[in-house]
Amino acid sequence: MSEELLINVTPQETRVALIENGVLQEISIERSRNLGIVGNVYKGRVARVLPGMEAAFIDIGLERAAFLHVSDIASPPPRDADGKPATGRTPNGRPAGDGNGEERSLPIVQDVLREGQELLVQVIKDPLGSKGARLTTHLTTASRYLVLMPNDFNLGVSSKIEDEDERDRLRSILEPRLQETNGWGYIVRTAAEGVGEAALLRDMAFLNQLWHAVQNKARRASAGDIVHEDQPLVLRTLRDLVDGGVEKIRVDSRLTFQRMCEFAREFTPEVMERIEHYAGERPIFEIYGVEDEIIKALQPKVQLKSGGYVIIDQTEAMTTIDVNTGAFVGHRTLEETIFKTNLEAAQSIARQLRVRNLGGIIIIDFIDMLQEEHKRQVLRALEKALDRDHAKSQVCDVSSLGLVEMTRKRTRESLEHTLCEACPTCGGRGSVKTPETVCYEIFREILREAREFDARELRVFASQPVVDILLDEESTSLAELEEFIGIPIRLQLESMYGQEQYDVVIV
Repeated sequence: MSEELLINVTPQETRVALIENGVLQEISIERSRNLGIVGNVYKGRVARVLPGMEAAFIDIGLERAAFLHVSDIASPPPRDADGKPATGRTPNGRPAGDGNGEERSLPIVQDVLREGQELLVQVIKDPLGSKGARLTTHLTTASRYLVLMPNDFNLGVSSKIEDEDERDRLRSILEPRLQETNGWGYIVRTAAEGVGEAALLRDMAFLNQLWHAVQNKARRASAGDIVHEDQPLVLRTLRDLVDGGVEKIRVDSRLTFQRMCEFAREFTPEVMERIEHYAGERPIFEIYGVEDEIIKALQPKVQLKSGGYVIIDQTEAMTTIDVNTGAFVGHRTLEETIFKTNLEAAQSIARQLRVRNLGGIIIIDFIDMLQEEHKRQVLRALEKALDRDHAKSQVCDVSSLGLVEMTRKRTRESLEHTLCEACPTCGGRGSVKTPETVCYEIFREILREAREFDARELRVFASQPVVDILLDEESTSLAELEEFIGIPIRLQLESMYGQEQYDVVIV
């Protein structure tokens, strides 16, 4: 599978597109006026402890207090009888723990946090909508091959490295150095597969030095200060997304190209030859059709090649997806037509989740299938398509109602929330009151004001559609109302008013 990364840079924003076989799969956008904060470490102060929610609100200097759940609070790393960090693995190779194989119960939030307490926290979710950022005290910082965990002494290896001999080789390189790291733990990333000892130890030394600097800065910092800021989008892309499958990285800014080369030369030398500066006159996103795909990704309807279509509706609570056969009539039986449409939809849905960056609870309403084998194959096709997704997801079996429930990890705003805002006319509802409905509201408001106030005249300010109906279909009703209250009613057009806006003014 051919993969390319396209990077479009302007002073206002940076956009990174992942292309697979010529088709857009992911788009990330970072704006200079609204940088994401996931991965940043802050010195926070506990603003309020919430026993009923087993959580606390933490002030980290943002507009809204951030949220810290008790499950995201790290406990001190285990120590041996001499007070030294216990090894991350027992002699039989199992992780160190309580010895009975059971997970430790969560602490009581009042026992570990108190109001006014200061602590280091890391952002794991950007503020989304009306919610504040989500925090953890399981602090981490990443390099190309390793992730440092200063509050966890275990050594883990990415589950995507499946070869047991390779996993053992990586552990044998790093485990002897764990006693030298003051109780810090590590995760070996997927990119470390096949990497030599020198490169791994260089990454370890870099992370150790970085965390010492973070600790020193944290000692001097005040509550609400940032003590460690994650890399900008283009450098995070080189660090996290570039693997053996990415053949080319094209960037249209010479300054950013030079910055990426410097970063790659020091941290990811194996990708140096893949970075290219695009100097063409035509915009890079236009050549690859990315701009058109972004426009399509903001529409609810996704057309399938067969003639069927998918409707995606993103709401505050969840995302719902409906599959329809549309113009696809098939060639054999109805069941076969439905099955083929659902198979095609499963591939399209997995791609749309990545392109639109949809997360949280997702409900998929595939077309009802009668055969259990067809249901199983559609579910398997969806899971297989999601395997290429960098965001973690979990898919449940088809429910008794024929629905597929799934979750996808959400750490930043969706594409729609990044690029769009609620419609000023409907307020995000997706519909507005009809002019007729607004007219009847005006009639009720006129009656209320005529009874409550002593007026010589009432003047109605409204939009063009509402004024048109008042002068046409409802003119008789308006005249009868004027006669009933005994007060003249004058209409005045306000071209700037939305359809639902009106004012009844006493003159």
